[in-house]
Amino acid sequence: MNTIEAIHHRRSIKQYDPNHVMPQEDVNTLLEAASLAPTSFNIQHWRFVHVKDMNIRQQLRSAAWDQTQVTDASTLLVVTANTQSWQETPERYWENVDQTTQETLVNMLQDFYRGREWLQRDEAIRSGAMAAQNIMLCAEALGYQTSPMIGFDIDKVGEIINLPESHVIVMMIAIGKGTTQAYPRGGQLPLSEIVIENTF
Repeated sequence: MNTIEAIHHRRSIKQYDPNHVMPQEDVNTLLEAASLAPTSFNIQHWRFVHVKDMNIRQQLRSAAWDQTQVTDASTLLVVTANTQSWQETPERYWENVDQTTQETLVNMLQDFYRGREWLQRDEAIRSGAMAAQNIMLCAEALGYQTSPMIGFDIDKVGEIINLPESHVIVMMIAIGKGTTQAYPRGGQLPLSEIVIENTF
């Protein structure tokens, strides 16, 4: 399946085969795809909580208003992002370039983020969302279905996974073998409405 086919074919599925076990090799493939998503200054804000413990997944299901995909899908990822990545040893994001380039980029990124808490948070969420899309498209190509989720008590989920204060939750993604077909698409807005040329 090519990328365009995966984009057109991917739909959010809510019901999954609870007996299907995803091979670790496929989980690794999904997470490696996530790690190749773009981030500002190569900061790589994302942190993926792979929830394997079924007791924890049951707690998360309760925090997600009893949505069955939380426990029934083969794999559950909580996509989080570290808003403070910009100042946590930023040299490592550019360890493969020459020292002058590294120093220039590190100074630029620190100047860009310092004192802008709103930007730190917004950029972390943007990065996590792009990584999540990589995961979902990769899963589609591997023959899995996905359900991106934000329908849950975000504070409770943070408590359950022991979310660090410097992190934000982007979404949860349930991944597995769907047992139902997606509903027909509700309707897409025409390009004439969503594309603006040059200025509003």
